[in-house]
Order: sequence, then C-alpha cells, then structure tokens
Amino acid sequence: MWWRLGRAEFERQKGEENRLALKALVERGEVPGILAYVGSEPVGWCAIAPRETYPALARSRILKPVDAEPVRSVTCFFVAKPFRRQGLTVELLRSTLRFARERGASIVEGYPTEPGEGRVQDAFAYTGIASAFRAAGFSEVARRSPTRPIMRSGSA
Repeated sequence: MWWRLGRAEFERQKGEENRLALKALVERGEVPGILAYVGSEPVGWCAIAPRETYPALARSRILKPVDAEPVRSVTCFFVAKPFRRQGLTVELLRSTLRFARERGASIVEGYPTEPGEGRVQDAFAYTGIASAFRAAGFSEVARRSPTRPIMRSGSA
C-alpha cells in the first residue's frame, strides 16, 4: 500500500490496517499483482497496476512520469528468503509482462534500484534490481538519480 496511499495515511494505518486495505482490493476483484509458487507454496510477489493507481509515483521528483503514455507500473517485489538470488525476480518480471499484455498494456514500467559497488541489502531491493529488469527485457528510459533508473518494456 506504500505506493497507493499518501505517506500520512500509510503511516496512520501501518501494519494490520494496510494489510486489510490490500485484502479489500482483492475482495473487490482488483488484481494488485501476481504470485510465484514453488509447488503449492507461494514464494514471491510482484505488484503491478496502472500507474495512476500509485499516486506516490506522481509526487516523486525522481519517479514522476516521463511522458503521458499509459503504463502499467511494477512497484514492488517480495521473494521469500530461501528463494532469493535464484532468478525468481526475473521470472516474476517475465510473468508480469505476460499478465499485463493479456490485459491490453503496451508499456510496462519499473523503478528498480541500481546498486553501486557491491550488493544491495535485501531490505532496499523491494523495488527490484536494475539487472533483473534488463534480464527480463526492460530498457532504461530515464534516470533522475544515480541509483534509480526508470525502465520500460514495450512502447506506445
């Protein structure tokens, strides 16, 4: 819910209330992302929705829109600890592209971290890592910060 709410609202309903808000979206029939399974165990998550669903992106000077094209935005990931560093994020991205295209999206955009020297701490990789986006076929379209490229797959 971080990207869907204003900061004060997110903080006010931090924890259980935000979890219930996400659950309410699903119960209304909205699909806020996709899950990755190993067998019957859910081990990963990727959030995707139309960009306008995420007002925090519009308020960001670094992640604000690069143009007026309609895009689906990939905003966050979660991969269970035993399944990290095995390429699951790349597979989630590829599946997310298929998911978005099946629903008519021509552009999918993401806002990963571009690590400098060394590895990014897991806690700071929730928006994805730029190399995973590249491996899934995304290209950089803008960069307003040394560590935060805006990456896209597809074009209008």
